Amino acid sequence: MDTVKIGIVGAGQIGKAHLEQYMDIPGAAVTAICDINLEEARRVADRHGIAKVYADYREMLEQEELNAVDVCLHNNYHMPVTVAALEAGKHVYCEKPIAGSYTDGLRMVETARRCGKMLHIQLAHLYDKETKAAKQIIDAGKLGRLYHARSTGFRRRNRPYVDGYGTAAFTRQETAGGGALYDMGVYHIARMLYLMGNPKAERIAGRTYQEIAMDEERRASSGFDVEEMAAGFVRFAGGITLDIIESWALQLGGLEGSSIVGSEGGIRLPGAVSDREPHGFSFHTTIAGLDMDCTIDLERADRRNRMLSPYPDAYASSQHHWISALQGQVPLLPTAEIALNTMLISEGIYLSHRLGREVTTDEVAQASQSTAIAL
Repeated sequence: MDTVKIGIVGAGQIGKAHLEQYMDIPGAAVTAICDINLEEARRVADRHGIAKVYADYREMLEQEELNAVDVCLHNNYHMPVTVAALEAGKHVYCEKPIAGSYTDGLRMVETARRCGKMLHIQLAHLYDKETKAAKQIIDAGKLGRLYHARSTGFRRRNRPYVDGYGTAAFTRQETAGGGALYDMGVYHIARMLYLMGNPKAERIAGRTYQEIAMDEERRASSGFDVEEMAAGFVRFAGGITLDIIESWALQLGGLEGSSIVGSEGGIRLPGAVSDREPHGFSFHTTIAGLDMDCTIDLERADRRNRMLSPYPDAYASSQHHWISALQGQVPLLPTAEIALNTMLISEGIYLSHRLGREVTTDEVAQASQSTAIAL
């Protein structure tokens, strides 16, 4: 398709951000927008020249000319809208995480396969220059046999709503399903799974925390019942392992960035959100018996790769990639499968915390319950 006609569901903060990004992508045309707050949807539509405005996404799906739907809602609303859009014959781009629970995410993936439609999940860090450079090094075999990775994400004290930004919907299981793991951890865990080749998780151990003081009035009005910090350990088929730490609030000056190591080398990625300047990307190996700590000119590498590509913007961002895939320029990265595996791991950490022991992924899948909310 030369022009991809898109309908956006959700005119809030994320919907507006997605809309702004589409404005800069040739071949993307947002032709409809939907929100239960019809007044806000009309305001956004007027500002951007969007022809059709709806309060009910079901009515919007009846537009035969829509090629794709972009779901920009809170986590527990993802599955019902995504499934309806797929069954209406639309490709779907969904905000992260894939859903509020593993079982809901699995239904989305299975529906996309059954309907023969593309399902793409917003995993922004897959398109970072650092991630692309790491993938090149790994694909060239320069790390050797991969055996361990670390996923880290850090905020000093920046919990949604109670620390001043965002809405209380981020802090309630009712709408979000989870806390720091679902909000930020999805980016970091998904990136490491992507670099590891999205291996099959087998066993998970973990614990979640809500320990740091918060304003009591904000605590009460937020209904804050999700984790501010989580830690976990995952064992995969083939022996590779992953350790995880993700925080909205943690009394440290920062954490080192995520990393991945193999028999021949290792990669360290830049630090996540931090109170201090993060370190850069680095590659570590041994050559001629000499230990090498290497830096890379990421800007030059990315510029050269773009110049050599027939579709230079195909991996510039999650939305650029989505449009390129719909136009048949490049195959869609398996973001839905990676996001589903990320959800399985996150839910496994929650289950391990509740049971006080390591759990199998079969246990996690069996215990997972739908958190979906119908609009």
